[in-house]
Amino acid sequence: MIERLEATLEKYNHLQEELTKPEILSDIKKTREYSKEVAALEDVVTCYKKYKKVLEEIESTKEMTKDPELGEMAKEELKELEEEKERLDGELEILLIPKDPNDDKNVVIEIRGAAGGDEANIFAGDLFRMYTRYAEKKGFTYQVYNSVEGTAGGYSQIEFIVKGANAYSLLKYESGSHRVQRVPVTEANGRLQTSTATVLVMPEADEDIEIEINPSDLRIDIYRSSGCGGQGVNTTDSAVRITHLPTNTVVTCQNERSQIQNKEQAMKVLKTRLYEMQLREQQEAAGAERRSKIGTGDRAEKIRTYNYPQNRVTDHRIGFTTKNLDRVMDGDLDDVINALIQEDQKRKLKGETEEVWQ
Repeated sequence: MIERLEATLEKYNHLQEELTKPEILSDIKKTREYSKEVAALEDVVTCYKKYKKVLEEIESTKEMTKDPELGEMAKEELKELEEEKERLDGELEILLIPKDPNDDKNVVIEIRGAAGGDEANIFAGDLFRMYTRYAEKKGFTYQVYNSVEGTAGGYSQIEFIVKGANAYSLLKYESGSHRVQRVPVTEANGRLQTSTATVLVMPEADEDIEIEINPSDLRIDIYRSSGCGGQGVNTTDSAVRITHLPTNTVVTCQNERSQIQNKEQAMKVLKTRLYEMQLREQQEAAGAERRSKIGTGDRAEKIRTYNYPQNRVTDHRIGFTTKNLDRVMDGDLDDVINALIQEDQKRKLKGETEEVWQ
């Protein structure tokens, strides 16, 4: 581990030095790239410097234990230093886990009502509220780019972008099938019903990601918007649907006021979809490694149940249960997400897989 830490420190110092050179500072792309790498190494380097200082203090304190006057006091101090060393050992192990290169990206989330008719659409709306409340609590922002409202409320489909530092690192665990058990508002006889909604979470393909899109591979349709979005909606042909013919990937954007804005947003989302497909191909090529993951990230995989009569939320991938369903639905997802992160780290430390959730 020490060799890796020394190599990390050396790389960090080299990048810091590079960032002082005029030829680097004059290159915006390189400056951004190097600054990003420095930021990624910052926590490891800070922790390692503390670790090295503790090791030095342990050695000097060991010498002090031989002193007849200061020996007892030194032994107490040595015990505290050994405990601090052990704590930093654990922290460094976690910090050295290879990071997902997409963790710092914004996320594109798609929620669809699935099995359960109107109740599934209502539940999809509840999930949308849960995620947007969570985003607000984290200081993130969100923007809906496409939505189709359900006839009894909620959404049969809603697609939105969440923007914020490390948004994907937190929300990437949410892809899959979410199941709700409750008496629907549409149920006249008060019978308990199980319905599902599916969630797909993708890292936004930002400007650093190179995805080649040939204009001749696109079919672009313009039509009248049906969602909310301002005075221009429903009165002009502002909605945009882009079909990527080679992959049959369809993206719709109708929540901006103008056709130009909708087209720009749709192209960004298309790039994200194609990037996500590229990532999945790479993961599937890993074969057995991907099969060892707790969650595949597929829409069809049942990942979580929300049981209203018992006020209980259960994540089936790790067997995590909380009796705070009302708080979870109000966006208090920290306990659930932290449990997933900790289990993810635990498995990575055991060397089971490079990524256990997506």
